[in-house]
Amino acid sequence: MTAIEKYFKRDYEQSRETFQEHVSTIKKKWPQAVLSTETIGEDPDNTIDVIYSEALTSNDQVVFFTTGEHGIEGYAGAAVTHLFVEEYLDQIDPQTTGICLVHAINPWGMRNFRRVTENNVDLNRNYLFEPGSVPENVNENYSEERHIFQPNGPVKDVAKEKTELYEQLSKGMMREGYSGIKKAKGMGQFEFPHGVYYGGSSEEESASFLKAWQRKLLSTYPRVIHMDWHTALGPTNEVTMVVSEHDEREEEHMKEEYGMENIQKFTPKKVKGDSTNYFHKVKNEENPDTYLFSALFEFGTFGTSRKAELREFTTIILENQLYWEGAEKEQDRQWILEEFKNMFYPNQEEWRQSVLEEARLAIESILTQEEILVSYQTT
Repeated sequence: MTAIEKYFKRDYEQSRETFQEHVSTIKKKWPQAVLSTETIGEDPDNTIDVIYSEALTSNDQVVFFTTGEHGIEGYAGAAVTHLFVEEYLDQIDPQTTGICLVHAINPWGMRNFRRVTENNVDLNRNYLFEPGSVPENVNENYSEERHIFQPNGPVKDVAKEKTELYEQLSKGMMREGYSGIKKAKGMGQFEFPHGVYYGGSSEEESASFLKAWQRKLLSTYPRVIHMDWHTALGPTNEVTMVVSEHDEREEEHMKEEYGMENIQKFTPKKVKGDSTNYFHKVKNEENPDTYLFSALFEFGTFGTSRKAELREFTTIILENQLYWEGAEKEQDRQWILEEFKNMFYPNQEEWRQSVLEEARLAIESILTQEEILVSYQTT
């Protein structure tokens, strides 16, 4: 088995089994560590798995990893968790540091190689602090360009439809402006259940589950250090840290502080229902004295050019159309599914190797600065 095969699994069941095996390693440092399993959705075999232990003597802080919020992206996240368990546990003091590792927040999506839940919900648009405060038509840009984002029959000729989507998106950019189309994507939408970027009409089970863990950790520890692992965004083969504006530090200051080149901040005004924003909101409202570091870490695939962004839009739209309406040609169906994997879980060895290397960079940069990694001992 190569190093790549060791970390990157072929399916959800294999990934979950590997994650569950980590508990024996973790118990060597946290003897009371527990593996818990929560069934999500209609299939009882779709589960969120959590390995958790409080600190041994004093709950001063906790390291919190989450993966698979966007289903298919959980494979890279699980690989990073595996790497973390193998290479970094001996640098953490279990006397004062708790550990909480979460596998597959969106198990249905991970099992089926989709980003969304079985209800077509983008989970990272479903964490609303006050659900009734967000009007259904909050995303005007999306509504005005919904003919682009909504499925409209089976895929008949993927090459032709891809070209037409590029043209429609380009025209949309002319009408709404480039930032307008990006806003349509980033904001999420709550009107069209079969459309892309749907935030849902009610709270998803997975969101309720994660919210409960967020509250538990905020109320148990004075310091919570959270790393949420994703794929697609940012420069190809590089990691990008994405931070809510609830963190008041400037991007350049954080780049210097953490020694990371790619850091982006986003505002709750442009993204509704994001889990990181929710985490900060709960902290500020219910646990104001708790220190919270919470960020997404994205492993880039297509890149950051305008052409790459058009490719991303097109891939997500075609995959959604395929799911709801199907394709007339089997080769078109296969092409769309492969392109979707190219965006969120590429099979290229170079990309997977970069995930491991960039994950080490992020883990060491953040967890050293946040005083989770305190020594460099070997077993």
